[in-house]
Amino acid sequence: MGTDADRLSAARRALAEAESVASASGLSPGRTSSTALADGGTPVDGEHGRGRAAGTSGRSGGPGRSDPDPHAVARRIVLRQLAMGPRTRRQLEDKLRDRGCEPDVARGVLDRMTEVGLVDDESYAEMYVRSKQETKGLAAGALRHELRQKGVPDEVADAALEEIDPEREKEQARALVARRLRTMRGLERDVQTRRLAGFLARKGYGPGVAYQVVREALDELPENRRD
Repeated sequence: MGTDADRLSAARRALAEAESVASASGLSPGRTSSTALADGGTPVDGEHGRGRAAGTSGRSGGPGRSDPDPHAVARRIVLRQLAMGPRTRRQLEDKLRDRGCEPDVARGVLDRMTEVGLVDDESYAEMYVRSKQETKGLAAGALRHELRQKGVPDEVADAALEEIDPEREKEQARALVARRLRTMRGLERDVQTRRLAGFLARKGYGPGVAYQVVREALDELPENRRD
């Protein structure tokens, strides 16, 4: 599977091709005929060329005009979302539902996007874990919660989280505590301990790691060192 940048680039190319086809057909953006190209060049026909588009009644819009193909409309919605950044399948399902796409249409389009690698929850989870570790110092507990909120299946999230090195996670906790301690000078040790442990808990660190890291950091402060 390609990198996140490769998938974004592929989504943008597919969207540009879809818009080019619509323009060449004399249709406004978001409207296409049943012969529009799908998924980078596959002609739409059969059941993929029929049916209602999102928000339409399925009747002809008048002489010389046809209702938008629902699969083409759904593809354009998905490609626009992916062109802005990676999305989970559940996030895309929610967007299509909000836009009035029929469930079977959404399922078919997303199945196809998954086949070609544009929708990939495994890669999304791996990318999300790396990014949030580096930018926010989140631990596995918080990452699991956020991935679940974004619709990543638990088994996929667990596989991504297995790649976290416990020692690296502990180093992240130490760095977070060191930065936060700069704002707590002069406070009583028990106050510092309570606030720092709560801070790490919100970042997803378990009590064992949190209290160990906090205790070590406080022991290193000049005012707490023993002669």
